[in-house]
Parts: sequence; structure tokens; C-alpha cells
Amino acid sequence: MTATLSTLSDNQRAILAIWYEVNASLSAYHKLVTAFGSAQQAWTAKAGAWQQLSIHHSHLKRHEEQQQTLDSINKIEAALNAKKYQLLFAEQAEFPTQLLQIFDPPPLLFCRGNAERLQQAQIAIVGSRKPTVHAQKTTFDMAQYLAQVGYVITSGLAMGVDKCAHFGALAQADPEYQGRTIGVMGTGIDVCYPNHHDHLFTQIVEQGGCLISELLPHTQPHKHTFPRRNRLVAGLGLATIVTEATIKSGSMITARLTSEQGKQVFAIPSHIDNSNAEGCHHLIREGATLIYHPQHVLDDVNVQLNTYPTQSGSRKPRQSADALPKSNTPHLNEGQQPSVASKTKVPEHLITVYEQLDWHGQDLDALLVSTELTPPQLIGQLMELELLGAISAQGGRYLRV
Repeated sequence: MTATLSTLSDNQRAILAIWYEVNASLSAYHKLVTAFGSAQQAWTAKAGAWQQLSIHHSHLKRHEEQQQTLDSINKIEAALNAKKYQLLFAEQAEFPTQLLQIFDPPPLLFCRGNAERLQQAQIAIVGSRKPTVHAQKTTFDMAQYLAQVGYVITSGLAMGVDKCAHFGALAQADPEYQGRTIGVMGTGIDVCYPNHHDHLFTQIVEQGGCLISELLPHTQPHKHTFPRRNRLVAGLGLATIVTEATIKSGSMITARLTSEQGKQVFAIPSHIDNSNAEGCHHLIREGATLIYHPQHVLDDVNVQLNTYPTQSGSRKPRQSADALPKSNTPHLNEGQQPSVASKTKVPEHLITVYEQLDWHGQDLDALLVSTELTPPQLIGQLMELELLGAISAQGGRYLRV
């Protein structure tokens, strides 16, 4: 775990002061620090110098009343000392390096829980706030599977798909793989939104995941704060999966930002008359990768684990080996791929058949072609898999459970 800051340095207090006085405005913050050369110089500058930079009048008023700024900093530092949350600055090694590569990086992050998750390989999963039952199950299964092979699942803590993604990542029997999820908040770190998600927030922190926010404590939800959250979700992940989304949704914003950052967007198709999945179909038409199993994500994303794309399109080595999935998770640089059945307790002689199955179902004719088994051999192995509870038969088709 990252040590909680009990005392802020002068530079960190200046960063926090500017962040408070511009009310977490990214454009104003970066304009001031760029113009004055540092947060400390910007904070000690007169309000008149700020005004010459066309800083908003409300920010100027806060800058003129610096006692309020100092009081706010003292309250935050008291909360840090009380271990209510942590505060990571972009200057620190613990700060997620991938966020330094986005167009408008945050100068700091408030964090609750295990901040080490931020340094580990992440895949973002986003989607509709009102998903179909099928999308809920697909999201949960995707997240659970990817977490089982060592990835951290990042999402935005919203209702629907986000919630399913977080719970899927948390649903691990093996303690080593529990808590592999990061929730990016569109509010202050101490504000639970949606209100009824307090159990989810608590479970993420207690099981070893973490919650982060770039916004100041007590910041309430607003329509402008959620696109900001989405850019962090996109920025943290190696790629983004959209499981179900309408055309006009925050998920489409996250997908666009992911693409703009030079990363891969995956989309799950649905029935053509499912208006709730119209966004996914649009993404696929525009070049997103169609997937229907998490192994497809692994096949494409694992090649990114040793390098990370920068804004310029060049590739930069990742900062820490902790970014790679740990334990017995295979690494691409070892020339291996995670086995589909590695966590499913499927006997070795049944793996070939099991790996040909998906969540939509395969009929016997298709399986005979793909496995090259005789009908008696195939039927016998399918019966074994059914008895193990690994697959089920529905309408003459065999699928994973």
C-alpha cells in the first residue's frame, strides 16, 4: 500500500492551493503553471497577474482570499492524517504513469483503498446504465474472467454495466485475485454517487481495490464531471470494452477518448433490433474490434504489456513490473497465452472441447468440425463437461456456464 501523506511539501501545498482556487479547472490550472513556471510561483503571484491571463473572475476572487484556501488545505491534510483517503501528485512515483500521457493529465488524485492497483495492467469496461439482462451477465463474466488472469478492471461506478464490471472483478474465490478493480469517481472522493452504491464502494476498498477522483472533496455530481471521469477511465486502461451502449452515451465518449489515446476499443455485438446496443454496432462499423469472448481481448492486449503508447504515437516502457499480471498468469514475453480453462478446473483431456465453446452456444456439427473428434468421443466429453458443471445444453447447443 502507498503510504498516506501526513505532511505535504511546499510544492504539494501550492499544487493543492491552485487546484482549490481554480475549482479543479484543468485549463486554468495548466495555464497558470505553464505561465509562471511552477505551482509555487503561480500561487504567490498577485491577482493582477492572474487577470492578465484571462483567468475566470471566480478564480481570481478565491486567489484574493487565500485564508479560505489555507483552511481548505488544512482540512484536507487533517483528513490525510486521519487516513480517510490518500493524495497522489503527478510528481510522485506512485502516480499512474499512463495518466501522464493523456492530453489533459490531472495534477493530483485523491484515492481510497489500495493505490498499487493504479500501477497494474488495467482494462476498462463501460456501457449502458440500463443494460439488458444478457449484457449484465456478459459484463460480469468478462470482468470476472479478465480479473482471474491478472488484469485490473477499471470502470466508472455508475449503475448498470459499470456496476456489473466492478462486481465481476470482485467475485473471485482466490484471495490473490480479489479486489482487482478501480472505480473512477465523477464526484469528490468522499461523496457516494449513486447514493445506493455505498455497499459497492465499501466492498471495493475492503477487498483491495481502490477508488480515485481528481475532484476536490465534497464535490457533488454534475453533468460536466462525468466526461472528465470518462477520460480517466480511458486513460488508465490498456484498452476499453463496451458491452452495450446507446449512440448518445458516456460510454461512447470513453470509447472515443480511448481511440484518440491510441488504444484499442472492443465492442460486443447484439441483435440488430436492440436499440440499447446501437452504440456498439456503430463502434464496430467505425473500426472497433468485435468480440464475444474475453480471450479475444487477451489475444490483442497482451502484446501491449511491455510497452505503452504515448501521445506522440511512440512507445514508452512501462514504469514498473507491477503493471504486469502477477502470480501464475502467463506473460506474452514468455511466449505464452493464458489458457481459457486455467481457472475453470477443467481436466486436461477436456480442454480442447471446452475451448471451442462460448457463451452463445455451438451445435454438434460445428464442434465435430472444430475438434476433429468422432461423434462418440465428442458426445462423451460433452457429457463429462456437463457433469462437471462447466457447460450446459440448451436447444441442441452447448455453451459455457
